[in-house]
Order: sequence, then C-alpha cells, then structure tokens
Amino acid sequence: MGTNDFDAKQHWEAIYAKKGLQDTSWFQAMPKVSLELLAEHRVPPTARMIDVGGGDSLLVDHLLERGYTDVTVLDISGIALAKARERLGEAGASVHWIEGDATRFDAPAPFEVWHDRAVFHFLTTDADVDLYLERLSQLLTPGGLLILGTFSEDGPEKCSGIPVHRYSEAEMVERLQHLCVRIKCFKVDHVTPFDTVQNFLFCAFRRAGGASPIA
Repeated sequence: MGTNDFDAKQHWEAIYAKKGLQDTSWFQAMPKVSLELLAEHRVPPTARMIDVGGGDSLLVDHLLERGYTDVTVLDISGIALAKARERLGEAGASVHWIEGDATRFDAPAPFEVWHDRAVFHFLTTDADVDLYLERLSQLLTPGGLLILGTFSEDGPEKCSGIPVHRYSEAEMVERLQHLCVRIKCFKVDHVTPFDTVQNFLFCAFRRAGGASPIA
C-alpha cells in the first residue's frame, strides 16, 4: 500500500491467487479478540462497520452470523474479495465489498466502527501512515470505535516476505493521539496454521470529536 516502487496490489493478488485460506499465517477460524472487543463495547447489529484489509478472512462470516447488517469489507486484492464472496454465497449479498488501497479508498458514508487487524503494520513510511490516518479522519464517525491490531515489538519483522512496522503501545497511542482517544491496549499471541507464534498489539480507541454513536 505504498508510494514507493513496491507494487502492493500485485504482491497481494499473487499471494491470494496461490494460497488457500488456511495457508496464510494470519488465518483465524475464530477471530476471538475482535469479536470480544465488539461485544465489550456493545456494538449494536445495526452499526455501520468496515473491516479494513479483511480479504477472505472469516470475520465477516462471524459478523453476519451474529446479526450485523451493515458490514463493509475493504481489501486491495480483488481475488481475496472474490473468494470471500464465493464462500459466503447468498449470505454475502448484504455485504459491501470495496476493492481498494487502505491509504486512498473512499466510501459513500462514514463508519461507526473501523476494524483493522494487520494492515496498519504494513505501512512502513510516514507518508503512507499519514494517508491512512487521513482516510480514518474522513471515514470514522466522531465518537466511533477504532479496533487496531498490529505486530507488537515482540512480533515478526516481516510478513508474507515484506517488512512491517512493529508497534509499542506508546508509539501506537502517539500515532493516533491527534484523532483518537485510547480506551485500552493489550498484547495477544496469534498461533499460525504452521504452529508459529506471532505477538500482536491490539488497541481500542474512540474517535475524538463527538459522543459515541454506538454505546
């Protein structure tokens, strides 16, 4: 998702073209942390939410099963989105699918919940981070909930063959402080399908500038 010579779209299309759902390190049969955070903050089923970089992950399946009715999935890979749509079949008809870069996409209306597990840490330049945060400022409702998961300082230095930026809680809060108020941050281990362990930092933030529209 960068502004340098690296072609992010080509990279991720190639990944999803050759790998099945359970052949990726980020696969989760049950996205437990994300679902627990949504429940903890009493996100109603009518909340307008986006899963940034959702690809063909199973979070959207679990959201639909729990009765969420206004879900958008954004991914740079059209192949990943096509796989998710095929898997969901008729159930996916209510989902809004956006093929685009997280640093420069648009949506018809802002969201009340912005969920990102493992996109933000792929933004390794200040320019790309600034573009992402500009999208966030435009497309997350004041008072809205931000759930952000990245590799922690104890996490891998690379993923899918490309470098990532590992975050401490202090750096994450500093990056977001002009837009969001920290609710809480915590670390959690993700066990990959290959039995390796990746340490994540998850943070929940409230978008500054208004009362919460969801709780």
